[in-house]
Amino acid sequence: MTTPVSTKPSSDENATAEAALDRSDERVRHDESIGGMVRSFFARVRTGDLGMLPVAVGLIVISTVFSILNPVFLAPNNLVNLLFDSATIGVISLGIVCVLLLGEIDLSVGSMSGLASAIIGVLWVNAGWPIAGGIAVALAAGAAMGALYAMLYNRLGMPSFVATLAGLLALLGLQLYILGPTGSINLPYASPLVRFGQVMVMPAWTSHLLALLPGVVMVVLGLRNRARRHAVGLSSQPLGALAFKAGLFTVVIQFAVYYLNLGRGVPWMFGLFVALVVVLDYALTRTRWGRSMFAVGGNREAARRSGINVRRIYMSAFMLCSTLAALGGILAASRLASSSQQAGTGDVNLNAIAAAVIGGTSLFGGRGSAYSALLGIIVIQAISNGLTLLNLSSSLRYMITGAVLAIAVIVDSLARRSRVSHGRA
Repeated sequence: MTTPVSTKPSSDENATAEAALDRSDERVRHDESIGGMVRSFFARVRTGDLGMLPVAVGLIVISTVFSILNPVFLAPNNLVNLLFDSATIGVISLGIVCVLLLGEIDLSVGSMSGLASAIIGVLWVNAGWPIAGGIAVALAAGAAMGALYAMLYNRLGMPSFVATLAGLLALLGLQLYILGPTGSINLPYASPLVRFGQVMVMPAWTSHLLALLPGVVMVVLGLRNRARRHAVGLSSQPLGALAFKAGLFTVVIQFAVYYLNLGRGVPWMFGLFVALVVVLDYALTRTRWGRSMFAVGGNREAARRSGINVRRIYMSAFMLCSTLAALGGILAASRLASSSQQAGTGDVNLNAIAAAVIGGTSLFGGRGSAYSALLGIIVIQAISNGLTLLNLSSSLRYMITGAVLAIAVIVDSLARRSRVSHGRA
């Protein structure tokens, strides 16, 4: 007779299985530890996933150098002026992030902002329109120009570089035409629009209350993410690490608000810019449209085959870019209290595009963040402000900004190559 084979696991097999489970639990606990998170962070950096680390380090270095050379750089009122100046071009740069995520470019954002500024002056001051009507027409003009770029790209295959370069010239000519021979229109200094761009700051209690929101949001989203991951048996961020990150972030922001309130306070215009950054970041990271943006930027053909309406994504990106450029022009007019032929010219294009790239948005498409515009424009304005305080010429500012931009692109290229070599592209 054949002896039946028992299917019941032996005591040795049970012990082996229990040991494997213990080792698995130990690995999960290891991954959930704060030390494990730190090791994971350095591992991502080694494989090319730098995030916003380079721009954060650069901003610390720039601030340290300029504060040593001229202590006025870190004076509260100087930082308030820096934030006022950052908001205008920062809003334009926010639109540049959208097209860069698709691997495209818009070279006409400066001219679009100048045209929007001219529209405000002509309709509001010269024609006597309500200010809301002038703003609506300027934003509509921006949306229409973006739709035209997208149509040229989607229907005719015209490269965005060529289409927007042609738009740059056409918009500049239209700006000069509608301003007429005077070339400049002064906006009323007592108007709410000009006061918003020059003197309006938040009350101290309002700024401190708003500074609490990021930490609260981090905790709420972190707890929700923990619950979802635990529900499917995945490891998650430990509560201690979550509380530490949210607490540290809140302390840093509260101190920054406190320091700014030692001067004039936090500008409402900069608050509007930050609000737009938060809204765009939410749209990019937590909506189907945002996931489609990254998918199209990463691989257009794969996105098309997966069912994404690629043409619609391009249309939305270009329209959003031009509309934000128009809004930036309106804010610039409020900041300068005038609409002139010089609005949108000079280094507006350079700074808007450079801010997005320096902040961490990849020129190759598929990688970036709305916060790139925020960090990048602060870096650029810090360089400009610091050199102005040192009474150095604008030529040196252009050279330094160009060098910083070149370094940012080199870092992005090296990080991309590292991600490819490690299979993380």
